[in-house]
Amino acid sequence: MNNCEYQQIEPLSLPNPTPPPRPAAVEEEEEKARRKWEVFPGKNRFYCDGRFIVAQQSGVLPLTLGLILVTTVLFFVFDCPFLVKHLTVFIPAIGGVLFVFAVISLLQTSFTDPGILPRATPDEAAYIEKQIDNSGSSTYQPPPRTKEVVINQQVVKLKYCFTCKMFRPPRTSHCSLCDNCVERFDHHCPWVGNCVGKRNYRFFYTFIVSLSFLTAFIFGCVATHLALRAQGGRGLIFALQESPASAVELVICFLSVWSILGLSGFHTYLVASNLTTNEDIKGSWSGKSEAEDTGNPYSYNNILTNCCSVLCGPMPPSLIDRRGFVPVEQSSQTVSMEMVLPMPAAKEIKVVGGPTPSQLPPSRALQVPSSPLPATPLSLTGRPQFSCLF
Repeated sequence: MNNCEYQQIEPLSLPNPTPPPRPAAVEEEEEKARRKWEVFPGKNRFYCDGRFIVAQQSGVLPLTLGLILVTTVLFFVFDCPFLVKHLTVFIPAIGGVLFVFAVISLLQTSFTDPGILPRATPDEAAYIEKQIDNSGSSTYQPPPRTKEVVINQQVVKLKYCFTCKMFRPPRTSHCSLCDNCVERFDHHCPWVGNCVGKRNYRFFYTFIVSLSFLTAFIFGCVATHLALRAQGGRGLIFALQESPASAVELVICFLSVWSILGLSGFHTYLVASNLTTNEDIKGSWSGKSEAEDTGNPYSYNNILTNCCSVLCGPMPPSLIDRRGFVPVEQSSQTVSMEMVLPMPAAKEIKVVGGPTPSQLPPSRALQVPSSPLPATPLSLTGRPQFSCLF
């Protein structure tokens, strides 16, 4: 092998390589933070950038709203003019107030977070699920199904939710339709398209009470309208022919008023007793369950106090923070340590004891091109790199 003359390339003397520019679309995608409602694990639908939340199966809500609107519009168009002329001008005013109360309460019930509890984080779930038995065994044991707490000197069992990975707080239940644990869960109402819980129960109660008054009011007014038109021996057939829309209103109100009044009375009993529909059906505090002590630990033993506690207490905040931003995980990504080094301009390397580069054939003359060569790894130890011509 011929003797070679080595030429040292100083890394510090080379210009700093500039990384290739990243596409603007990639940068915008990374800079755009996602809101929590976009990755919400439950079966819910969100509108207006997460401001409104409804159940995924909310197909009956338009029917409920449509029945109220159609019945009220028919009442104002076909019945109110006759009743104002023959009775009083306060009839449309009373009907309008009841209608506004019913619609606003319905929308508040449907679009309000009922009290959904956020699911446990991976760390919280791991802490609970890694509980072991009292024998000291280090083997994995599944978490217990229940945990007991004392509320007003009464033992209450908390069940473990395997979906949300946590022990449910008192009066909390998991809704299978929405796939969420709801605090103070009452029931899932398809007519309002949402669960009824701690945060929207007062709106639901206001809705059914105001709807009861509205339905009974329209039913009574329509019956009075037809009775006045039938006076003078003209009969009910003549009255229906004069106002056929009143017959539609009469049928709708007659079929719905009994169920709505019964529902309002049932929930008035629940409010006065500080119970939920879920607790009443299961018989948690009425002796129907296995519990020996059947006293309701949540009741204040006073009807007025129970009503104020359920309907007039402060509105609890929403715990899911659906419009908040998802925290970006600061996970360090492995960056390739190989850097492309631009080489200096073409230089001839002298070989001692050999032919000059002009005498070498083109295939043997080492010329460094002006464009960068393929990726040349830069040693991170700071050692210089050498090039050699044999």
